[in-house]
Amino acid sequence: MKTAASRRAFLAGAAATPLLAAAPARASGETAAPEKEKTLEPMGICFEGWPYPGPVKFLALDHAEPLRMAYMDFPAAPGLARNRAVLLLHGKNFDSSYWTDAIAFLRRAGFRVIVPDQIGFNKSSKPIKTYSFADLAANTLALADGLGLRTFDVIGHSTGGMLAAHLAAKHPGRINRLILEDPIGLVDYRDHIPPQTLATLEKAEADYDEAGYRAFVARYFPKLPPAQYEPFVVSRMRLALSGDYPRYLRVVALTYQMIYNEPARKLYATLKPPTLLMSGAEDQSTPLIGYASPEAKKKIPSLAQAARDVAKAHSALRHVEFPGVGHVPHLEAPQDFQREVLAFLQA
Repeated sequence: MKTAASRRAFLAGAAATPLLAAAPARASGETAAPEKEKTLEPMGICFEGWPYPGPVKFLALDHAEPLRMAYMDFPAAPGLARNRAVLLLHGKNFDSSYWTDAIAFLRRAGFRVIVPDQIGFNKSSKPIKTYSFADLAANTLALADGLGLRTFDVIGHSTGGMLAAHLAAKHPGRINRLILEDPIGLVDYRDHIPPQTLATLEKAEADYDEAGYRAFVARYFPKLPPAQYEPFVVSRMRLALSGDYPRYLRVVALTYQMIYNEPARKLYATLKPPTLLMSGAEDQSTPLIGYASPEAKKKIPSLAQAARDVAKAHSALRHVEFPGVGHVPHLEAPQDFQREVLAFLQA
């Protein structure tokens, strides 16, 4: 079972292919040869070979075309089973390796842990289609049904939190307890940002170079050392070398349109499962904000402020804010995150 230290080692291994290779060892007195640039190894758009913290399985889904939904299934630690399962739903720009520590502490607490990669993301199939949270929720329920889970707990982060809100609103009887970690969709982006074409969104994604994407990722993590989020940069740069990169760009654009077209803000009034909303006090995340006018940008609340507004409007949910933390508390404040999650799940 991985500790925080072992997770750091795990992610360091994931990023072990540097853009500049380290110089090989030299014999004493040998003249140093100039360092040669070493390019990254291409990676398929289904993250083939990218390290995950456990075995990856696939659920076949019969849609307009055959699809495969990747997932990991971890039993509770021996002798500690609670006969409860927790589903961890990833964010848009995060592969499921970032759940490594969360998987470990939940297993130690006696929970079975299921970690799906949604269709269109990470190790799952990437069809060219109109994406919807209704479809992602249906796929998630199909996985739960296939694993024999009548009810389960959910922790959804970022876009996964938006999905979790849709899932809980539509299927409240399936969810025991709902935890939303910095969920996007707390604002109806259509009120502030004009719609964007697929071509515009694809070009914006294609324009990222290494430095630009590193700067994009860094905004999520005001507290995390750069070495700990570098794997997200490495994986994205390796995807750009794939022969299927144009398909990847189209799917990124399609899923951005899903986020834009299906806000979750009004769903919070309908949530029936006990709900914990967690947010980093420094989280400024707003999808597609670059397309807003300067005047509109001033009116869009940060995710942190939007979470406060939702908590004020819906007193039945519990709200926890992590000081100094950005978009991913489970990486930036792991001990605080663990404490709050376990207290809520075990209440």
